[in-house]
Amino acid sequence: MNIELRQLRYFLAVAEEMHFGRAAKKLHMTQPPLSQTIQSLETNLGAPLFTRSTRSIALTPAGRALIPEARRILAQAQALPQLAQRAASGETGHLSLAFVSIADYSVLPPYLREFRQRYPEVRIELREATSDVQLQLLENAEIDAGILIPPIPARLAASLVHQKVLSEPLILAVPESHAKRKNAASLHSYKDLPLIVFPRKIAPALYDTIFACFRTEGLTPTVGQEAIQMQTIVGLVSAGMGIALVPQSVSNLKRPGVIYHALPALRGKVEIDIAWRKENFSPVLKAFLALLKNQENFT
Repeated sequence: MNIELRQLRYFLAVAEEMHFGRAAKKLHMTQPPLSQTIQSLETNLGAPLFTRSTRSIALTPAGRALIPEARRILAQAQALPQLAQRAASGETGHLSLAFVSIADYSVLPPYLREFRQRYPEVRIELREATSDVQLQLLENAEIDAGILIPPIPARLAASLVHQKVLSEPLILAVPESHAKRKNAASLHSYKDLPLIVFPRKIAPALYDTIFACFRTEGLTPTVGQEAIQMQTIVGLVSAGMGIALVPQSVSNLKRPGVIYHALPALRGKVEIDIAWRKENFSPVLKAFLALLKNQENFT
């Protein structure tokens, strides 16, 4: 069965005029080809749409049932060019995005808020994951992009693109019970307390930067606990389990029992990048990256 949009338009014209002659005039055509088109549509559908007499026509039950469906199909067909154009420009579609927990306290909320305002019809799928997991997801094409902590492994350097979205200093998180020590904004004041840190395999660059801060001060910390979620690290500090060096934006995570100190003498920073596959030509991803490029931190 092959039903054409033209047949449905002709059918609606006849149904609205209830007269083949007037419908033909409305369609700027002669009556014989209009009648032939309606007959062809009836043959394709396997049911008569009109009852005909020498003076009048009337809709059959099949004809009455077809009217709303024909209108719906024609309206959808008319909307197809706009739909295709909006999809091609990234205004509709799907974006799968993974992110490290650090991003949840810094760049992710404002980026998502602005993107949602600009592209309200894009469906966003979010997944919190460590950097190593994100790299695997990108390699398997399971996400469009990942907000992660670099570096990108050499084995993926040829297939991924990445750009910095944020660079911020590390600050010191200490248990409130120890916050009144002399020289509170110094690592030396807490050298007796264990360090709570990410496992190195999860975030090697961040791990090495943290330990470099201690080496700069002539200290060798004792690792008391390892945790892969920033909120867990801060929670352990709150419980008095030790101290932690965390990105500055984590101070937005207000947890009772934790005091944050800036460390102006230290130059340790953490970088957050967004990474995506070179062969991913998704218009939605392109729109998201364009939004990021307008941010002052994106380089």
